[in-house]
Formats: sequence, C-alpha cells, structure tokens
Amino acid sequence: MTCVISVNHSDTVNCQNRGIKVRIWGVANQKGGVGKTTSVVALGGLLAQEGNRVLVMDLDPHGSLTSYFGYDPDTIEQSAFDLFMHQGKVPDGLPEQLITSTSCEGLDLMPASTALATLERRMVGVEGMGLIISKTLAMLWDQYDYVLIDNSPSLGVLMINSLAASQQLIVPVQTEFLAIKGLERMMHTLGMVIRSQKSNLKHLILPTMFDRRTQASTQSLRTIKGKWGDEVWKYAVPVDTKFRDASMKGLVPSAYDNDTHGVRAYKKLLENLKEMTGANG
Repeated sequence: MTCVISVNHSDTVNCQNRGIKVRIWGVANQKGGVGKTTSVVALGGLLAQEGNRVLVMDLDPHGSLTSYFGYDPDTIEQSAFDLFMHQGKVPDGLPEQLITSTSCEGLDLMPASTALATLERRMVGVEGMGLIISKTLAMLWDQYDYVLIDNSPSLGVLMINSLAASQQLIVPVQTEFLAIKGLERMMHTLGMVIRSQKSNLKHLILPTMFDRRTQASTQSLRTIKGKWGDEVWKYAVPVDTKFRDASMKGLVPSAYDNDTHGVRAYKKLLENLKEMTGANG
C-alpha cells in the first residue's frame, strides 16, 4: 500500500515565498517510460546554454538521470539519499557536498542512488520527511536560477517532497493509450496534494513521443487534449532518435544536435513555461 504524506503548505520552505528568483520545476508522472528524464535533461540543457545556473535533481531510485551523465546509482557514494538520513533535518553544507558536475557547462547534478528505494521503510514515523527537498533548496537559493526535479514513478515520500518544493509541475505523457491510464492516476494524485496544501500548484501536461504517422498516437493525443483541455500543452514533443544518440554520449540533446524536431519542440515548450512562470520578465 502506498503511504501518502500530508504536507502543510504553510510550513513549506519555499524559495518563491521568500522573494527569491530561483524557479523550481518538478517533472513527474506515475508511469515510467514517458519522457521524464529526457524532459529534465532537454530543458535543463537549454536553460544552461542560455547562461542560467541550473541544478537537476534525481529523486528516482532507478537513477536514469544519474546514469545519463555517467554516474552509477548502484555504487555512487554521495547522493540525494543522504538528505533523508538526519531525522527530518538537513545539516548545513550537506546539499553542496552532494552536487556534482555534468558534461554541460552551467548544469549541475544532484544524483540518485538505488538506496532511495528503501526510504519508505526507513522513514516510518519520522516527522518532517515531506519537506526535506524544500529545506535543501532553501539552502541553495543563491546558487541557481533554475532547479529541475526528476521523480520516481510512484507516489511516496520522494514525489511528495518534489511536489511540495515545486512551483511548476510538468507531467510528461507518452501519446499512447496505456500511458493515459497513468496520467489519470497522476492527475488524481496532484488533486490530492493540492487539496492537502491548500494551494494550486501550476501544472502542464506534456504530450511526448508523438508520431503523427500512426493512428494510435494521433488518437491518443486527441483523447488527452479532449479530457484535460487547457491543462495540456498545445503542441507535442515528437519521436526523435537523436535523443537516444545524445544519451549514449552523455550530452544534453541540444549539445548533440541543436536543430532536431525534438529539440525544437523543447525550445518552444521552454518559452511557454517561462511565460507561465513569469521567467521572461
């Protein structure tokens, strides 16, 4: 059974409430393989190439984001897991110790370890575990312009931490029928969190892996837009084999090839997100 952690929004350490410019975007869905990690890497790379200081955080025990940049989540010694080992507190200086560099200048990584999968069992009865990431980012507020969080595809302490810390949520969904069921679960979860926090977390559903040549993909996109309407980005990220090639090299997609169909879509998405979050001002 999944444990839902209630978070009192008034207690959340939120950089936005402190009048700080850092923008925190969570990327989440309760289904794997929908493009969460690709979205984090693509958007993070584009932001860094614009001259922003960007941190990408891996909160998925599978560690796909960590592996993308050449680190092994099975053997890595310091990771986001360490943040949760101090009875709901975050020691001074610890977040900085967990951050490492990537192949993209201006883009840093807080990696994941597979030990994150044990948190639900370890954290039973520990107070304040839903605010660890919020507290962590409050300590890093002057070091970054953007933080993007890659999430586990399951509801629990890690996703609740991400949702509590985020100012904007991006929900990637593959344009195929099985992914729509996962999206329904995610939107139900989001509704529960919004009611718990008594605040409306901004969110945008992002159709991914769209192939206009197939009826299944076009019909799925039509269904997603018909059911969720204005909550859905008006475009879609197309299938792009260059994303796979970029991941094999450990490069952000725009550094591997800046003019593919997929990269152009993420550039368009980024401009939309900046408008939504006031980042163009």
